Amino acid sequence: MADPIYALAGKRVYVAGHRGMVGSAIVRRLGQEGCEVLTTDRKTVDLRDQAAVRGWFDAERPDAVFLAAAKVGGILANDTYPADFLYENLMIEANIIEAAHRTDVSKLLFLGSSCIYPKEAAQPIVEESLLTGPLEPTNEWYAIAKIAGIKLAHAYRRQHGRDYISAMPTNLYGPGDNFDLKNSHVLPALIRKAHDAKAAGADAMGIWGTGTPRREFLHVDDLADACVFLMTHYSGDGHINVGYGDDVTIRELTELVCDIVGFDGKIETDPSKPDGTMRKLMDSGKLHAMGWSPRIALRDGIAGVYAGFVADPDGQRAV
Repeated sequence: MADPIYALAGKRVYVAGHRGMVGSAIVRRLGQEGCEVLTTDRKTVDLRDQAAVRGWFDAERPDAVFLAAAKVGGILANDTYPADFLYENLMIEANIIEAAHRTDVSKLLFLGSSCIYPKEAAQPIVEESLLTGPLEPTNEWYAIAKIAGIKLAHAYRRQHGRDYISAMPTNLYGPGDNFDLKNSHVLPALIRKAHDAKAAGADAMGIWGTGTPRREFLHVDDLADACVFLMTHYSGDGHINVGYGDDVTIRELTELVCDIVGFDGKIETDPSKPDGTMRKLMDSGKLHAMGWSPRIALRDGIAGVYAGFVADPDGQRAV
């Protein structure tokens, strides 16, 4: 592993989106770095408000920024609220990156999403696949906003010499996930469905689509570790994929969740509902070549998340 090129120790480090699943994981991980962690809440600073964001940066003067704040949701939420997903995410990332530049923030990491890649991208997906084909229609609004964030970080690097970088995580899960079936992602939704089906003594539980799409899942604590690694070890124009390295079908994932939860009923697919992209496996070879790799196995990670959900169902929801 290469030596660090940027030290976080002694720095004032702002985590935008610290109450979300990703941001809270980054805050936990930064506890090992000897830095001062700065956060804001929505009552104090609306990240969609340019003046409010600039005022906060002027007053607090962070040295480094992890940009994990975003409006997020699953297929249904993206498809139902396209304007919200595009506008709010554009405002958040533009306001923070511009304010960071104005206040001379020395290092910034922007977090994107694997949905930035074309629907028919060759698998596993390499970083160079960006903008080589049409996006998946069900989440193109969020994807376009995230692509704009990547390009914005790159533009400030190119025009102003800022050391602003981007990381592209695969599908994430972990403590603080959203278990609301109306707007959650697939893994927490499956945990909630299996738990509710077991509690109700149901004979079956349903899942969207055919169950055949393949997905890769990374524990959010592994992502947080990768973000700190990239912040301290990487400086380059290109965004870096952060993945687990293996994928499963939605059917296989459902069976695994049901086994962990203890629900032994039938799994019923619903082909009338959209599958989304059929496969999204990230090629994380560039990151692994730098010396980083994930540590949390999928079964172990899901078991930990479910234990936390059972202990405090409401407290697990990201806010």
